[in-house]
Amino acid sequence: MSTKARILAVAAELVAQSPDGDVSTRAVCEAAGVGAPALYRHFGDKEGLLSAVVDHGWERYLASKRERRPGTDPVQDLRDGWDSHTEFALRNPNLYRLMNSPAMRTPPAAALESHRILTADLRRAAEQGKVRLAPELAAQMIMSANVGVCLMLVSRPATFTDETLSRRVRDAVHAVVFTPDVTTPGARPATPDTPGVPATAIRLGAQLRQNPSPAFTPAEAALFTEWLDRLSHTG
Repeated sequence: MSTKARILAVAAELVAQSPDGDVSTRAVCEAAGVGAPALYRHFGDKEGLLSAVVDHGWERYLASKRERRPGTDPVQDLRDGWDSHTEFALRNPNLYRLMNSPAMRTPPAAALESHRILTADLRRAAEQGKVRLAPELAAQMIMSANVGVCLMLVSRPATFTDETLSRRVRDAVHAVVFTPDVTTPGARPATPDTPGVPATAIRLGAQLRQNPSPAFTPAEAALFTEWLDRLSHTG
């Protein structure tokens, strides 16, 4: 293992073990068996070291998502994705708080990749007529709620003690995002002549993005997609 990798591994371990999730560069150097110049040479300063720990955490989080093959039911994939997100936070509370700290002003590339994976699953659901919001808006709602409930669970465990809280919040958010036949057992499935204009625009927009029509020029396709996006937000 290289010196840089050893320092990073030690820092991540000390973050995990720390009562408050913070570490000192001196403690990292002592545990890694290196001098301060080696740490500063590889990471610049403490902020650079913690940024590397955050990047490492995101890579760990994304490992399973990158390996996952999309299932036939994107809604179930989204439920599973929420649950795996919560499980990761509970297993790595200090790291999770650091990964979502407001002090990290520039989101790591892996965090943006996580958001793209979520949006892609929502677009698949939209293509099947299961989403009643624009996928991009739905992704922001789901990510905000999932991160919010996880931060409460790991930051205030004495207050947020209900083990079903994450699932309850998930189901409440999904009830707003998905069509009733998806979220409510026994509900009457939507039929082609019953969806409103927003739902129809969402589904058509998702299908056109997935399979662009040769009938439109690029400029026409962009304009039509913009109109559909506007209509998808009218509900």
